[in-house]
Amino acid sequence: QVQLVESGGGLVQAGGSLRLSCAVSARTFGSNAMGWFRQGPGKEREFVAGISWSGGRTYYADSVKGRFTISRDNAKNTVYLQMDSLKPEDTAVYFCSARPTSNSNMYYTSADQYNYWGQGTQVTVSS
Repeated sequence: QVQLVESGGGLVQAGGSLRLSCAVSARTFGSNAMGWFRQGPGKEREFVAGISWSGGRTYYADSVKGRFTISRDNAKNTVYLQMDSLKPEDTAVYFCSARPTSNSNMYYTSADQYNYWGQGTQVTVSS
């Protein structure tokens, strides 16, 4: 069983930064591709960023490209989302997700490709 716990959300002014963390309780964390998704008020869950289990490949939604950075520390079983230049439209509950894979260079961009999910952390950006 894989458990994911997000942290680091909060209230921030537009233009500010937050760093989300996702701790993963899995002996095989290093074999999981990881992703971040978000769900804003009245909206569907959307892809934000993905990273391969090697950490060598990343992919971002156009809406966050150049502002957000996904990274991982396999020694700490943790994936991060550094969010800079935040905008009010970034307000959402942010979820991390995990997908076991044998391909060290694969990342995934669709929610239905992920097997495990955290409970989410709220990010609110005020204007």
